[in-house]
Amino acid sequence: MLNCIKISQTTDEIILNINVIADIDSICEELEAKIGKLKDFYKSAQIPIRITGKLFTDGEMERLKKIIVNEIDTEVKFDEPSSLLGLHAIKKTFETKTEISETKYISSSIRSGQIEEYSGSLVIIGDVNAGGEVIAGGNIAILGALRGLAHAGAGGNTKALISANYIDVTQIRIANVVKEVESRVDKCPICRIDGNKIEII
Repeated sequence: MLNCIKISQTTDEIILNINVIADIDSICEELEAKIGKLKDFYKSAQIPIRITGKLFTDGEMERLKKIIVNEIDTEVKFDEPSSLLGLHAIKKTFETKTEISETKYISSSIRSGQIEEYSGSLVIIGDVNAGGEVIAGGNIAILGALRGLAHAGAGGNTKALISANYIDVTQIRIANVVKEVESRVDKCPICRIDGNKIEII
């Protein structure tokens, strides 16, 4: 089972460090399991909680915040995107040349409930169906449709790309950057980070 959350404490705050490749449902489940441990920190002090390590949408932040404030009366803060990206930008390992990364080929579609993870790049010879997940440290290339979760550059590689025959999802992720997708995108789109946001070209 993925260890999604690491808890630490300084004199000024409690820090929840989130595993960058963890999905929001797993994070919420683990947070609910660890909320008792978090409450123990508040027996002697009343300090804010800072959540770092992963970029969340507004809806995801509300889910996490609700779990905490329902049990603990404290301020909950999230790291800004610029802070998260700045941490990764200083580490060359997160900017490896993805065109020469090791590649794993999956010769079938990804079904609902199936998760495919790889430290290099992934090529899916088929579709990624709704409820399926593909997570790669490098690029993700899907020869069919992307209807499930795709997270490229999961270790923080901001140079990673996502491509598919067409994209029909509400959200895509590259490194710690999340993009909401409002409608289906056809004609073999390519997703990449430009500045601090994901562009679809």
